Amino acid sequence: MKKVAVILAGCGARDGSEINEAVTLLLALDQHDIQYQCFAPNENQYHVVNHITGQSMNEKRNVMVEAARIVRGDILPVEDFNAGDFDALFFPGGFGAAKNIFTYAIDGMNFVVNRHVEKAIKDIHAQGKPIGAMCITPLMIAKVLGNVMVTMGDDSCEQARQINAMGAQHVETGNGGVVGDIKNKVFTTPCFMLDATLKDIYQDAWNLVEAVSAEF
Repeated sequence: MKKVAVILAGCGARDGSEINEAVTLLLALDQHDIQYQCFAPNENQYHVVNHITGQSMNEKRNVMVEAARIVRGDILPVEDFNAGDFDALFFPGGFGAAKNIFTYAIDGMNFVVNRHVEKAIKDIHAQGKPIGAMCITPLMIAKVLGNVMVTMGDDSCEQARQINAMGAQHVETGNGGVVGDIKNKVFTTPCFMLDATLKDIYQDAWNLVEAVSAEF
């Protein structure tokens, strides 16, 4: 049985991983008989957001502890990731991912990627293994790997223009669409970068897993 790694960024769209994307990804992996192990940074998240009001809250939470809520506690620190143990690497999205595992939501195109996450991406890529990324995280993959083909959905969105400006290539697609860079084994899907329902997110996740698993 194949086994993949999934890197989470907390729990909740505004300050962690988007829960719908994370859960539908894990479900799609399970339905494809693919084992998974989740990881997350063992450090405080950028901030805590009240998901009703959208306002920051005066408290601190740990990214890995929060991500553990999604996977019933079965999570490891991302610094323990070893590319040799896995057949692929996946990233659900969420605005919180762009705060906790890379800093686009804070720093714009001057963003940096968590050093352990960056190492995981580079290591799995160096071993010729596929990467699947959802929602906002293809932007991070483009930054780390350079000249790759990815999607954020709509060609007219700001992030699409930024991807092209950094030397990668943005490809437009709709709900359920997956853009596959076969040469680099990078597969991306837009999810909530587009107007989407839960059904759309599940279709994105299923199709992403289908595309990545074809590279095993």
